[in-house]
Amino acid sequence: MNFWASSQKCRSRISYTRLWGTRYASTVDNHAFSNSLLLPKTSFPLRPNPTEVEARLGARTCTQLYQWQSKNVERPKFVLHDGPPYANGDLHMGHALNKVLKDIINRFNVSRGYRVQYIPGWDCHGLPIENKALHELGEDSTSLPPLPIRRAAHDTALREIENQKEQFQRLGLMADWSDEATYRTTDHSYQMRQLRIFRDMVDNGVIYRRYRPVHFSPSSRSALAEAELVYKDDHVSHSVFVSFELQRGDTPVLRDLEPRTIQLLVWTTTPWTLTANMAIAIHPDLVYVVLRRAGDLPLRIVAKDRLNALADILGAADVVAEIQGSELIGATYTPIFASICPDLPPLRIIPAPHVTAASGTGLVHCAPAHGAEDYNAFRGLGLLGKDEELICHVGAAGEFTDAVTETVGSTGAVLVGESVLDGGSRKVVEILKEVGALVKIQRIKHRYPYDWRTNKPIIMTATSQWFANLDDIKADALAALGRVGFVPPISRSRLTAFVQLRSEWCISRQRVWGVPIPALYHLPTDTAVLDSPTLEHILRVLDKKGIGYWWEGPVEEFVPPALREAGVAVDTLWRKGTDTMDVWFDSGTAWSMLPEREDCLPRADVCLEGSDQHRGWFQSQLLTAIASSPPRSRGWSPYATLITHGMVLDQTGKKMSKSLGNVTSPMTVVNGGPDRKKDPVYGADVLRFWVGTVDYWNDTHLGPAILTQAAESVRKIRNTARFILGNVGNVETRTRMKKVERSEMGLAERYVMHELYNLEQVALEGYAQFNFAKVVAALSNFANITLSSLYFDISKDGLYANALDSSERRAVVTVLEKVLTTMNSIMAPIVPHLAEEIHEAFNETEASVFMEEWKTLESEWQDPQASDEMKMLLRLRTAVLAGLEEARADKKIKSSLEAEVELLLPELEEPSAFVDLLQREGMSFLKTFFIASDATLVDEGSLGTTSPEWVYLSTMPIPGCDDDLSIRIRPAQLEKCSRCWTFTRVPSEPLCPRCTSVILPAT
Repeated sequence: MNFWASSQKCRSRISYTRLWGTRYASTVDNHAFSNSLLLPKTSFPLRPNPTEVEARLGARTCTQLYQWQSKNVERPKFVLHDGPPYANGDLHMGHALNKVLKDIINRFNVSRGYRVQYIPGWDCHGLPIENKALHELGEDSTSLPPLPIRRAAHDTALREIENQKEQFQRLGLMADWSDEATYRTTDHSYQMRQLRIFRDMVDNGVIYRRYRPVHFSPSSRSALAEAELVYKDDHVSHSVFVSFELQRGDTPVLRDLEPRTIQLLVWTTTPWTLTANMAIAIHPDLVYVVLRRAGDLPLRIVAKDRLNALADILGAADVVAEIQGSELIGATYTPIFASICPDLPPLRIIPAPHVTAASGTGLVHCAPAHGAEDYNAFRGLGLLGKDEELICHVGAAGEFTDAVTETVGSTGAVLVGESVLDGGSRKVVEILKEVGALVKIQRIKHRYPYDWRTNKPIIMTATSQWFANLDDIKADALAALGRVGFVPPISRSRLTAFVQLRSEWCISRQRVWGVPIPALYHLPTDTAVLDSPTLEHILRVLDKKGIGYWWEGPVEEFVPPALREAGVAVDTLWRKGTDTMDVWFDSGTAWSMLPEREDCLPRADVCLEGSDQHRGWFQSQLLTAIASSPPRSRGWSPYATLITHGMVLDQTGKKMSKSLGNVTSPMTVVNGGPDRKKDPVYGADVLRFWVGTVDYWNDTHLGPAILTQAAESVRKIRNTARFILGNVGNVETRTRMKKVERSEMGLAERYVMHELYNLEQVALEGYAQFNFAKVVAALSNFANITLSSLYFDISKDGLYANALDSSERRAVVTVLEKVLTTMNSIMAPIVPHLAEEIHEAFNETEASVFMEEWKTLESEWQDPQASDEMKMLLRLRTAVLAGLEEARADKKIKSSLEAEVELLLPELEEPSAFVDLLQREGMSFLKTFFIASDATLVDEGSLGTTSPEWVYLSTMPIPGCDDDLSIRIRPAQLEKCSRCWTFTRVPSEPLCPRCTSVILPAT
């Protein structure tokens, strides 16, 4: 039954005469009075079942909504480009934070009239999926050919995608989740676009192959990029101090010293690299000292600045000479294993800028096959005529090969097959002892790189890999970043620094589950061919027969006619390469799916990912986009704004870990756990609300107490909406009810509308700045303070007891309607299911709330005067409520309605805006404002002589005056009205005047 009909029925039930007289007591049913009140009525539940609600509304506010808005071509387009999560395992809280943040942005733009393009994707290649597939097959990569591994990995990836897709949808994400509307890096069309981008980079001269040191993972048996490393601060190494015998040569200072052996003291944390030593590096600007030790021990050379730090290593020693580093350059020394491999030629001391006196001895052992700085130093000095001149004894599994005997002699046989990180390193130390080169072993804990996939240490070792040269495109990349917006702004410097520090990108991997680098190798010369004509031919074959055909098809089909020789079998001249592309290259080419903008370049409005993507996807997108563009059109980025979020920690600030038992799963939050008391069913909106409350650009905390707080906040907002829905009536009632214009509204209504206008402006600004915590804070404050603690409190009496069509009640309802629709627009991007519920209940429709464009309030509702006046009255209200509370504490009253308020004005010499305000608003408003039965404003001199049975006195300063306003709280003088419960009834009447007029309106 609607409010209108309910009100009429209540009036008809009053069958007594309008002349009360003595007939009142015998003919009137007091329940009729309560039945005539317009108490809140709504079917909107306070505590619904989240699972049932979200299941009912899921399609409406997710898939169907996305499809509806995507077809509205008249809307301007907004593109949020989805960085593909890795298709492996259940979702963790980082996934939830990432996807919900994206969804908030998307939903806000839909509500503001944009057509959103959001295509969810998955990164499907790489080692973890390959390893999972091999584990399920019960095999390892060395025992199977590529095709069975690829088929198994493909099936594993698709299975994981379906699992993650189902979980993503439980988060209430607006998207089309069909296979046709999503992307996978295994899709044929995706891989072909990737290969064409690679071809363009080849055409631009960016791609090359080189034998040089790279990050190599023995556990993965593959090269790694910097972005695939994690650094651990607690790695333990057994470092060694070793000595090399210097050959005095023509160095005058050394030649004139006493005729003892001179040793160069070197320190290294990787003793296994000593078998590949090719030089000792010094810094020309450092000063070195020659130390004499007791007895006939050899002289030793170290950096002068390291003497104090090395006191325990050097022992008692005297400085017999100082040598400028530049004087040592060119001197030679005997290889460390020369005593067991006599044919080794002497090696040289070289200058290198990376040598410092901050650690070690000031002399650095150089193995250019195992260190980027060593390698660069050699190339810079022109010491590597050919890459093959590098000395490297490490194989594909991180083990010593039999080539190690070339520098260690027959003794090196004990090293062959040993892991350089384990047994091999220990055995090298034993050999150092045998040759008398070991000075000391030290166990140190230090920062060391690990394979982020296998969580095992990596090594630097020389292998033949494909690289992208970044030096030629770096300036364009940095210029492009200068035109990108960053949230938070500080993340600009982080990404810029990463790009500045990179000179090349190792893009090849030694795995089979990936996109191939389609290079041909000439068998007689073992040289690679990778050029535009060859690639064009290969890509035509792969486009027709599928990417997997690279492993399955014969080499004859991939060799273009120009590379064939008459009468010679193709497979005796050529072989296909076995390397695959770095997975960051895979996902980094996802920008090729983006629509072209006004400048005819593909660009997303927003990309949003975790801070680790400064080293990963943010970079790989930028670099592939620029490197594949013609030189004249470089300098653009595939994104306009980059947003970065941090990690999710537990509520104590610790990293979530299964071993610590502090992991909070997003699906447990949404669906609940086995123990519902411990893990209740919160539903997606509570999780989303938590996301909206955090400063996501920092690491965020989450745990049981935080979730409980988020759930309580959502409940309060829900209860606010429920109060409004219960009081504004249904669509029919609201349609028949005449709205009240702003000019006819009272101060409280104008103040609430002013605060609502400010709330909306803050929310719009917060959404525009991607600061959702700002939105949630303002929304919660408005709901809990402005509404629940004030406006609802002071308007209940009028809503319940006034006539349905009274101007006072209509004014409140007019405000409540605007409050509800505006608040719902504000909260909808963050808690869409709650917003859909409210929209459905208010409008009695099954259309999505997002189908109605967010229409902002007119600026006329901005009312600074109402705000200033209300602030003055709120200070007065605080003082009055304190007096009422004192009376309640003393048990003088149970309800504030049992009291009256007297405001005693002093004689003022100057006009007072505050007093004018009290007089203008009148006592009818003030008694409602105080929730008392009456309020009077009197001069101190006209105070009556009646002495109440109790009174509470207080004062407050009158704003702008030196005088105080006196406040008296005393018992109500009239009787309690049986209908509205205010103490405003004259003893001889059954009801108060207001209720009498409602029950028996004048005819």
